[in-house]
Amino acid sequence: MRFHVLTVLLVAYAAASLLHHIHNAVFLSDYPNMPVWLSPAGVYAAWLLEACIGAGGYLLLRRGRSIAGLLLIAAYGAFGFDGFGHYSLAPMSAHTLMMNLTIWLEALTAALLLIVVARSMVHVGTSRK
Repeated sequence: MRFHVLTVLLVAYAAASLLHHIHNAVFLSDYPNMPVWLSPAGVYAAWLLEACIGAGGYLLLRRGRSIAGLLLIAAYGAFGFDGFGHYSLAPMSAHTLMMNLTIWLEALTAALLLIVVARSMVHVGTSRK
């Protein structure tokens, strides 16, 4: 049951993260105070690299390397809070509703994923004793 929930949340987070990155890339010039060096291709590349970390964690988990897999998935989930960096560039009120929704959806799904990863780590730790 726990593995199923983790898989569902991993996919949900990946989708929310992709949505935010696509929105960010398509409307990059509309996001307030974004660095001039950042390009849509760079945004997509960042998502792809992050997703590879999550996929690697999932593969390790499926192959029985629970601790390593969960640690990689946790690292992947932690990227979900990077979207809050937009608010260090400009306040929430300077962002459109859709910008805010994609930022918060990514962070919410990341938080849920990290909760399940933490619970799974506890379960793995207690089952080894």
